Amino acid sequence: MEYREMKNIGVSPSMLGFGCMRFPLKADGTIEETEAEQMIDKAIAEGVTYFDTAYPYHNGESETFVGRVLKKYPRSSFYLATKMPIWKVHSKEEAKEVLEEQMAKLQVDYVDFYLLHALNQERWKKVEETGILSLCEEWKAQGKIRYLGFSFHDEYAVFEKIVSSRKWDFCQIQYNYMDREEQAGDKGYALAEKLGIPMVVMEPVKGGLLGDLPEDLAAVLRKENPKASMASWALRWVGSHSNVKVILSGMSAYQQLLDNLETFSKFQPLSKEEEKAVEQVADGIKKRVKNGCTGCEYCMPCPFGVDIPRNFSIWNEYAMYGNKERAKQRYRMTEEKAKANQCQKCGKCETVCPQALSIRKDLEQAAKELGDLEQDE
Repeated sequence: MEYREMKNIGVSPSMLGFGCMRFPLKADGTIEETEAEQMIDKAIAEGVTYFDTAYPYHNGESETFVGRVLKKYPRSSFYLATKMPIWKVHSKEEAKEVLEEQMAKLQVDYVDFYLLHALNQERWKKVEETGILSLCEEWKAQGKIRYLGFSFHDEYAVFEKIVSSRKWDFCQIQYNYMDREEQAGDKGYALAEKLGIPMVVMEPVKGGLLGDLPEDLAAVLRKENPKASMASWALRWVGSHSNVKVILSGMSAYQQLLDNLETFSKFQPLSKEEEKAVEQVADGIKKRVKNGCTGCEYCMPCPFGVDIPRNFSIWNEYAMYGNKERAKQRYRMTEEKAKANQCQKCGKCETVCPQALSIRKDLEQAAKELGDLEQDE
């Protein structure tokens, strides 16, 4: 197993972090605990030391399950990460109650890596107004948490503001070879590196999309290495950035764990030739985009209830990655009144679209393609 040092705090967790948000599930949606426990046991046996959970994962059951399984192992043998649900707490008192609940569920006296969860501009404002940061500093002094950081979901300007606001022990962003200009992205990575803040990366395989590429694009990578999985390419791209210290993988099957262990047991950064191959794949994916919708929502609300950005998000993602089941599931989860086929072609949306998209024409095409997909059994 590869380990990378976080020099500012003097610890070296495993480069592969076990993300505890996507455990295998039973038919009723609860955690398939037998298989999930076997996966954790195997990960530990192979040298994984970083386990990442959070208050809402698996409807609140992830922390309880993780705590029970890790109780079998010496507390000093692993690093445990969990997160404060900022959307749920409105005062220091509520924050204290949440931490106490988390530590009870996890069956620990301290949390190694504690994150302010999914910060954006609104939640950061709440953190500042409620004084939660000073409370976290108290917890560090008391030994309840060892290292303080945050996970992030917003635009770069917000990331810059948050990451520069104090001397964070670490930070966590979404980062992969397709999201270099999304959220914090490349600029966020560079800024954190400049500030000496080590990074934990989530969504390195973009929710699994980069692990199952369209055949013609997968062939580009197989030409370089016929035996390597598509997921391993995505993980190696992230790991080729030296300030990325932990790469989280939300593994939902034992085979995924084995594949990840193979990648990190003999980790190799991408060569120049391999980097070019990944860039070729990324360009190929981008060229499949149906339209340039950025999700800015200037077109919303639609007078007839159509969720224009969501329809285009599903349509574009399906065109880019070819993942039929994911597209079908996302479209079926869209309210009927919000689907593309409900467009009445009034044109109001087109008068305010910054990209000057032909929204009515595109919605008609999206309705046809996604509707056909939804009917396809």
